[in-house]
Formats: sequence, C-alpha cells, structure tokens
Amino acid sequence: MFWKRLISGVVLLAIAIATMAFGGIPLAAVLFLISLIAYRELTKVMGASGEGKSFNGLEIVGYLGITAYYVVSYFVGTDLFGHRELLAVIMGTFLGELLVYVLTFPKYNATQVSAAFFAFLYAPVMLAFTYLTRQLPQGLYLVWLILISAWGCDTCAYVVGVLIGKKKIFPNLSPKKSLEGCIGGVVGTVIIATLYGYFFVEATFPDKKVAPLIAVICGFGAICSMVGDLAASAIKRNFGIKDYGKLIPGHGGIMDRFDSMIVTAPLVYFLATFLL
Repeated sequence: MFWKRLISGVVLLAIAIATMAFGGIPLAAVLFLISLIAYRELTKVMGASGEGKSFNGLEIVGYLGITAYYVVSYFVGTDLFGHRELLAVIMGTFLGELLVYVLTFPKYNATQVSAAFFAFLYAPVMLAFTYLTRQLPQGLYLVWLILISAWGCDTCAYVVGVLIGKKKIFPNLSPKKSLEGCIGGVVGTVIIATLYGYFFVEATFPDKKVAPLIAVICGFGAICSMVGDLAASAIKRNFGIKDYGKLIPGHGGIMDRFDSMIVTAPLVYFLATFLL
C-alpha cells in the first residue's frame, strides 16, 4: 500500500507540475477531466446519480454546466469580478437542475437535486480557480501557492503528526489527525511559502516585498486545505464509505486526493488578487 501510494503521489505531482507550468489548454483540459470525475464521485456518494454506469437527467445538466463553465473560463480571462458569464453558467446550471426536477416529478426528490448542484459547486467550480489563478499576470508563479498550501500542508502535517502527534482533535471525523500535526502543517507551509516567495516570486514584483504576503496567503491556504480535507471526510462519514473511488492506487478517488486543493484554489485566487 505504501509503495502504491508513493508512486501514485509522484505521478500526480509530475502531472500537476507539467500542466501548471504549461498553463492554457493543457491545464484547463486536465482540470476539466478531474472535475468531471469528481462530480460523478460526489453524485454517486450522495445518491444523486443514475443506476450503475448510466447518467440521469440531473447529472447530464451538471456535466453540461461543467463544460460551459470551463469553456467560459477559458475565453473570458481572469477578471472574475467583471464577468457575469461565469455567474450566468452557475445560475443556468441551477435552473437546469430545477427544470429536470419539475419535468420528471416525482422521479427525483429535493435532496437529490440539492446534492447534484452541491457537487457541481464543490468540485468543478472551485477547482476551476486553479486555472484562473494560472491565468493571472504573474500566474506562472502564483499557481504554485495552491500546491504549497494543499499538498505542502498535508505533507508537513503528516510528518509532524507521526513524529510528535499526541492530542487528537477530530476523533470522530479523522482519528489520525492531531493538534501537533495541524500546527506543524501550517507552520511548515508558511516556511516553504516564505522561501518560495523570497527566492522565486520577488523578482516578478519589483516594487513590492511579496515574500511576507506569500506566507500569509499560504498560511490561510493551509488552514483552508485542512478544512477541505475534513469536509470531504465528513461527507464520507455521513454516507458510510471509506473512499470516493478506486481510480488512484493507494489514494482512492479524485475527491480523496484533491479534496484539500479544491477548497484551497479559490482562497489563493482571491487573496492573490487582493494582496498582490
């Protein structure tokens, strides 16, 4: 199991580095594929999917919404506040779910409709902020803050937790997580971010000392990443499953591996937009 997890982790990291470095269509395409799979995992777990391998009307609307959201994200650029198109896609998807609900009543219940739209917002929309961050003027440098915040925190928290972790703070939700590990994850992330900001990002902002701001962004990102991890775990506990899927050997499904990154991406985007 350890070697499967390690090899899968290395492969995922290599793909992440390559696609984030290239940006553009390669990154958008990979994020789009991940979003489709994550959406299906969530709808299956939460009881909003079709039987077996088939897709129901709610999911079809969700897939169309995901496709439209990524297409619009690609063409409208990065000024999220100035683009009503993305909001229109979100509202259109919600109205589409309601239309399916009404036209096929009583095939679906309100809980399934809510779950289908929640799955659309949770994984695809939030994960798309990784692409939007990469498209910022200094996006080639800023997009790595998402990985530092999510996977950096996860690694630091794991190491500190294994070495000195004693006080369990989420025994019913995540029994292995310790207070020491959580603190170590945030502190380790801030240290990594400070070094990255000083040696790599400073040169792209000649009029600013951005290393402290990068540390702040990643510090909040680390906290957010743990919330994302715990939220994904809470959903699994609610529905009595161990993993969201079996796609990634040693990790489970897409949601099992990208749960923290999904939640961290929007935070990094907005903080980078406001602070840098």
